[in-house]
Amino acid sequence: MSVEAPIGMGVASDRGGTAAPPSISIVPLRGLPIVGVALALLVGAIAGNWLWALDFFHVVAGGLWTGIDLFVGLVIGPILGRLSIAARMEFSARFMPKMVLIMPTLVTLTLGSGFQLARHLGNLSPAYTYHGWLVASFVVVGVMAVIALGVLEPANIAVLFELKSPHPRGDVIGRLMKRFVYTAAITGLMQVATLVIMSRLAS
Repeated sequence: MSVEAPIGMGVASDRGGTAAPPSISIVPLRGLPIVGVALALLVGAIAGNWLWALDFFHVVAGGLWTGIDLFVGLVIGPILGRLSIAARMEFSARFMPKMVLIMPTLVTLTLGSGFQLARHLGNLSPAYTYHGWLVASFVVVGVMAVIALGVLEPANIAVLFELKSPHPRGDVIGRLMKRFVYTAAITGLMQVATLVIMSRLAS
């Protein structure tokens, strides 16, 4: 089943009644300390020129970013399409708030550590053998960051506000979820391109 199916979210239950809006937290406050610690460690690694820590952040955060995008677009999407409307709303109410914190954090960790690594290793110099490949990776990652922060995140937050309203509009949620799932899949596939480029740079 394609990822178009998940997105027929509504507020009516399968029995014809109206599903009560689930309890929603736009930003999960309990996750903020974890985000703060991760960002503080990144700043410490940049300030201390800890190449091993920068490498760790870049590899781990980049891998998680890729995996989550592909998982959401290619796995979560089809599964949502097979759930009842009430189940879709319940899942979104619990899943989307976590994405509000996870995705911006991973994007920041990946880009911040990656740029610092390139700077410290001298890869930003035009004389670098694979400078063209590095520029290509910057372009791809830049586009992905714009999509993640300019398309995915606003759609995510809009879904949460709609779910939180007294009378959620299923058609609006459906369009927003379609945007979220499709763009996650697209950025995931673009991440594969960056893995190819990074493999070339490491060879």
